[in-house]
Amino acid sequence: MRRTRYLVGAVCVVVCTVMLLPLVMSLLASVKPTQEAAATPPTYVPHAVSLDSYSRLWDYQQGLPTYLANSFGTAMLTIAITLLLTVPAAYALAQFPIPLKEVLFVILLLALIVPYQALLTPMFLMFARIGLTNTLLGLAILHTTIQLPFSLYILRNSFSAVPRELAEAAIVDGASSWQVLRRVFLPSSVPAVVTVALFAFIMSWNEFLGALVMMSKGSTFTLPLILAAARTETSLGGTDWGMLQAGITISILPCVLVYLLLQRYYVSGLMSGAVK
Repeated sequence: MRRTRYLVGAVCVVVCTVMLLPLVMSLLASVKPTQEAAATPPTYVPHAVSLDSYSRLWDYQQGLPTYLANSFGTAMLTIAITLLLTVPAAYALAQFPIPLKEVLFVILLLALIVPYQALLTPMFLMFARIGLTNTLLGLAILHTTIQLPFSLYILRNSFSAVPRELAEAAIVDGASSWQVLRRVFLPSSVPAVVTVALFAFIMSWNEFLGALVMMSKGSTFTLPLILAAARTETSLGGTDWGMLQAGITISILPCVLVYLLLQRYYVSGLMSGAVK
């Protein structure tokens, strides 16, 4: 038994090392002086610590705060629209006697097998007609489209796991359908709602291709777009590794912090509805 425990611990240490090593190397590369960051062969531990890469990134083009604000704004809008659409839909599919609702649910989930890249061209043309290109709202709608099927799956399963007796008791007490949703189902499904919000945030924060297609004004760029541009900002047209690694480090921090803060909700939310 002790040998097995040590073996499991060793495997966990190896897995954690493999997962954390790229993050540590990125952080170390971001604090190297400019010349050392571009040195060949690379140095793994910086000979000196410098924040010059962060300083250059802070003042790059429109300024790092602008791109961070755009990414945060888009992510928050994505979360809000996703929850606004999927909570009522999941509630209806889980509780109401809708004809062929299982077939309808499967049809909605079939969107998961359609690569969202195939939707970019028609969505861009439609958004261009109604003036939603180069806007955070338009990009958030695109990100919501990507996120909807998975969010609906998580919430519908979670709502289905709520004991029907709770809803019936609320109805007997005179609660309307919206009150049952607000006072019974949402409090009982907080982990699932948090999981949906977390996935929507991480997807929107990291998404690149949709933002590249929808955004053409520098003032509306999100952080992934500006990092792609920042990597070729040396005088010889090469890669500015220091500034790029500084941007990667900054972009990772919000996702890590949000995940750590909401980890217990995230784990229980993924399991919600899996076992009845």
